[in-house]
Amino acid sequence: MPAWSRRAVLLGGASLAACVTPAPAAPPVEFTAEQDHARLMQLLGIREIRPGRNGMNPNDPNYANYDESKANPFPDLPDPLRLKSGREVATAQEWWSLRRPEIVEDFDREIYGRVPAHTPRVAWVVNSTETQAFGAQRGVTRHMTGRVDNRAYPQISVDIELHVTLPADARGPAPVILCLNWIHLPPNFRPPAEPGPSWKEQILAHGFGYAELDPASVQADNGAGLTRGVIGLCNRGQPRKLDDWGALRAWAWGASRALDFFETDPAIDATRVGVEGHSRYGKAALVAMAYDRRFAIGFISSSGMGGANLARRNWGEIVENLAGSGEYHWMAGNYIKYAGPLNAGDMPVDAHELIALCAPRPVFISAGAQSGDGWVDAHGMFMAAVAAGPVYRMLGAQGLPTDAFPPIETALVRSTIAYRQHSGGHTPGPNWPYFLSYADDYFTIVLSGRR
Repeated sequence: MPAWSRRAVLLGGASLAACVTPAPAAPPVEFTAEQDHARLMQLLGIREIRPGRNGMNPNDPNYANYDESKANPFPDLPDPLRLKSGREVATAQEWWSLRRPEIVEDFDREIYGRVPAHTPRVAWVVNSTETQAFGAQRGVTRHMTGRVDNRAYPQISVDIELHVTLPADARGPAPVILCLNWIHLPPNFRPPAEPGPSWKEQILAHGFGYAELDPASVQADNGAGLTRGVIGLCNRGQPRKLDDWGALRAWAWGASRALDFFETDPAIDATRVGVEGHSRYGKAALVAMAYDRRFAIGFISSSGMGGANLARRNWGEIVENLAGSGEYHWMAGNYIKYAGPLNAGDMPVDAHELIALCAPRPVFISAGAQSGDGWVDAHGMFMAAVAAGPVYRMLGAQGLPTDAFPPIETALVRSTIAYRQHSGGHTPGPNWPYFLSYADDYFTIVLSGRR
């Protein structure tokens, strides 16, 4: 039996138990999402915010906008290469030492929230191992649990669910794509059948492994859960401050803890780990890629507002949707104020700068057709990818080769920032072959050439 199947691996930041003397503590505060949202509005001094858009009923007066002539009410984007002092960034060194930290601080304070200085360690345990067939491919899957150290606040337990599958015939350390997935689907939900090989079979056919991480096992996807999960654990069951991390940062934190484990596993090439996510988990995958420079490549599918789409756009889902009580938990509490009295044009940063934080590593921005994926704004994500280009070029990489929105099914994959809009709906499926070829080129040509 391999050694990794018999042992736990303790990883992560400084243990909460090592940093804090445990004391008798009250149970976690219980709020509904609506109560917690109202509490944050009170802290912000806000009585009301503008409502989000209705994406379902065209007869609703507040129906989502899908008219491009009305889509850019705030056309001026923050300059990712201009310091807050007004001086232009002239060198790559100034980007790393001066401008990038400014952008990170703005995202931390205003958009996604701050990760605590001390977060708990994670002990990874292999629960079981099995060999499975995936079409013509075979993989060895380890079903794992990441047990988060809760000795500082035993009232909350967090067990991260992770499944790691490597090619059964791997002859050396394998690259891995870490997928942030809905592992436990709702009852009676059946995902649409994939034509041709499944995404899992495609990954294994490239000689890559894949891992599936359940973000909901790190942090619940609702506002009522903010005093539990890893956010509640770090806050000892108390409600968030206005600049505390939201679920997107927590999910990204979970992805980084999985990467910690990959770095200890000789069967995985931890220098070639990608991160993938779709929809809300596409947002989290982009946040993970931006904040953790160890991720080598990203596949960001239909991430929309709060992800790769420009907040300054008025198309489909808008800032006001994310600031409402149904989605505010993804973000920092400070984000709510941009739905009233401020607006998206007042934000100090935007999505193009989140993409720029990934530079010079490759990132593949993906979306579906307007008929099935219009809510996420494929055009707005393309615009953000274009606007991140100057940072990539300053760092010796390639931005998109054009600023003209390409026809659907056009694959822009010969540059470090890649983009493709497929003709399917709200799914990453049609773009998996393009992403895997893009990743294969990077892993085998670019990274190999650096060694």
